Amino acid sequence: MRHIVKLILILAILAGIALVAFAFFGDLSPERTPVSDPVTLDGG
Repeated sequence: MRHIVKLILILAILAGIALVAFAFFGDLSPERTPVSDPVTLDGG
């Protein structure tokens, strides 16, 4: 039982390190492209 708890603790620490590393080095920013749409207005 002690080995299972130790394994779960090590996996949790590794998951935390992986999450921090992904937050710093992962690039999730969207690509920006200009969009121009014509608009017709009813001027009545």
